[in-house]
Amino acid sequence: MPQLDEFEIRMLDILQRDGRKTVSELAQEIGLSTTPCARRFEALQGGGIIKGFAAVLSRRALGLTVEVFIQVRLVSHSDGSPESFIAAVQRMDEVSSCWTMTGDHDFLLHVMVPSVDDLNAFVMHRLMRLPGVRDVHTQLVLQNIKGPGHVPLNHLRR
Repeated sequence: MPQLDEFEIRMLDILQRDGRKTVSELAQEIGLSTTPCARRFEALQGGGIIKGFAAVLSRRALGLTVEVFIQVRLVSHSDGSPESFIAAVQRMDEVSSCWTMTGDHDFLLHVMVPSVDDLNAFVMHRLMRLPGVRDVHTQLVLQNIKGPGHVPLNHLRR
């Protein structure tokens, strides 16, 4: 775990909420002058703590009204199926995130599509036809209460 001081933790917290802040704005908000703030910012980037910046898009405004989580179970783990599945999922634009999991299923996918018909086509004609896929379990998101999430930082203050 990195050893970050209160200035760096506050900087990360501010940037998670608004990644468009300039270094001079950050410096003012955390109580440092611009040069030491810039050095800390560059060190956080260089250390891989700040991975990049991106716009947060509204899926609904873009016509993606169906959001689902899909659990996938593979037939085998010893025949190259996991690697093949991962490569295929990385090429699927509908899949915004994918995780390997413990438990009854091997993968958890976060998927967004325009309609239930598009979801059916994605699951039945693309996902289920991937080599090595044994079964899928789909859960429709009714309402997003919180997220996409931020990275918790309070543990760094201990």
